[in-house]
Amino acid sequence: MKILFFGDIVGRAGRQAVKQILPQLKQEFEPDLVLANGENAAHGQGLTEEGAKEILAAGVDYLTGGDHAFALGGSEELLADASLPVLRPLNWPGDVAGRGSAIIIVGAKRVLLISLIGRVFMRHDFDDPFVRVKELLEDYSLAGQEQGSEKVDAIILDFHAEATSEKAALGWWLDGQISALLGTHTHVPTADEKILPAGSAFISDVGMVGVMDSVLGADKDIVIKRFLTQRLFRMDPALGRQMEINAVLLELDDKTGLAKNISRVRRIVYQDEVLV
Repeated sequence: MKILFFGDIVGRAGRQAVKQILPQLKQEFEPDLVLANGENAAHGQGLTEEGAKEILAAGVDYLTGGDHAFALGGSEELLADASLPVLRPLNWPGDVAGRGSAIIIVGAKRVLLISLIGRVFMRHDFDDPFVRVKELLEDYSLAGQEQGSEKVDAIILDFHAEATSEKAALGWWLDGQISALLGTHTHVPTADEKILPAGSAFISDVGMVGVMDSVLGADKDIVIKRFLTQRLFRMDPALGRQMEINAVLLELDDKTGLAKNISRVRRIVYQDEVLV
């Protein structure tokens, strides 16, 4: 099985970049499943129903979330709509709308997708991601393994976290129990993609889909001004025609669900116009 996963999609320009590049990547890699982190897709913070449907119409099969999951008016309704393939972090505390995991049917195979968020350097007081994901994995296991009450053919975990140490620690802890841990949130692609000893794929951060001349997809002048003045000016997405697209391609063993390969996918595309 091949799975293509896009890092954080930032704003309208990022949505357009996915629409522009995905037909080419599908032809090149022939993925069985396309996933993306969509929590920055609406003007850099949050996700709207319109934005989600735009990304899904472009050919993405499911969207994961992060710390901006409830940033916008209408977020509760969006996440509560079971017909939309959109997740929020599994370990968001309290009784909140939405799902933190989902079973995706891919032909004759079943893929468990999990959205999880870290706690280190995060502003919110999230539930312990280690504990919550372990509780979930008590109910599921990869095909060919003994533990778990329900067998699935792949388990993909999007760990939306700031600290690389937290991501690495969770990856090692879950090695062999999941197909892949794919880090998101920092918007900077890391060069540490690998297959861990027990067979799980890992990367600290996939990177982003957004305007290249930016600070993590945000307007660079605003970010510089924030640093210089220590004032919280509104962070708008950057404007520009040159887009960076960061993703990873996973190749999984059809019998075990463990990873055979993980490779970074990076493309630079130019849009016809500046999208606000």
